Amino acid sequence: MRRVVVTADDFGIAPEVNAAVEEAHRHGILTAASLMVSGAACADAIARARRLPGLRTGLHVVLVEGVPALPPEKVPGLVGPDGRFRTDMVRMSIDIALRPGVRAELRAEIEAQFTAYRTTGLALDHVNAHKHFHLHPVIAREILATGRRFGVRAVRVPVEPAGVLAQAGSPGRGFPPGVTPWLRLLARRARRAGLATPDAVFGLAWTGGMSAARLRGLIPHLPPGLTEIYCHPATRDGFDGAAPGYRYADELAALTDPGVVALTRATDIRLGGFSDF
Repeated sequence: MRRVVVTADDFGIAPEVNAAVEEAHRHGILTAASLMVSGAACADAIARARRLPGLRTGLHVVLVEGVPALPPEKVPGLVGPDGRFRTDMVRMSIDIALRPGVRAELRAEIEAQFTAYRTTGLALDHVNAHKHFHLHPVIAREILATGRRFGVRAVRVPVEPAGVLAQAGSPGRGFPPGVTPWLRLLARRARRAGLATPDAVFGLAWTGGMSAARLRGLIPHLPPGLTEIYCHPATRDGFDGAAPGYRYADELAALTDPGVVALTRATDIRLGGFSDF
């Protein structure tokens, strides 16, 4: 049996994303969404999730390109003069690793985001982080430790098999090969902490460009076990907060494409959220 979780990231960033999540869940293959608790359209996302009982939602921890859950003055090492999270990820990564004060702010902010998620009343299906910042060793440790206390069930570790991408007919470039050993170590740490991780993840190499053709090529070649396919749908490109170059509307079209939907109805494929498996 091939178990497949299809996740939309950035749920709550904008109404266009929220509407796409609802449409792709109702009329396509989307089964999960990762919520930005400080997103500008978070309240709208929560309302939509409450009327979609089959949609599994989780926490999309934001530590870059967003606003903190805590007042900016409580996390001065994580934000810039505008009160938004810093965008210098390399320097910020070093500060998190080497400065105890910044690590304390990080711990408090992660706690605040989990707490904010709990107040929504939504079940906590999974956790991941914006820009995959949870792959930073310190951030990973804090998310795993805090997530366990809040009852999180799964965490994304993006091990993307290049061979499957080649079989799908659309190879792409994800993390350098040297990152893979760290990803596998992180997966083992997560599992020791009692969290599920997918056996394979797709979406990294095709970030912002998960087209219908790519999904039609990928689905027949999905490996056995638990797979996560993540994407970034929206009803239009160019909304407030959109990433340059992302084909958001094409990703929504891919998730609702009749050919894609038909492929997921194969007898050995089961769609769901992490908690369903």
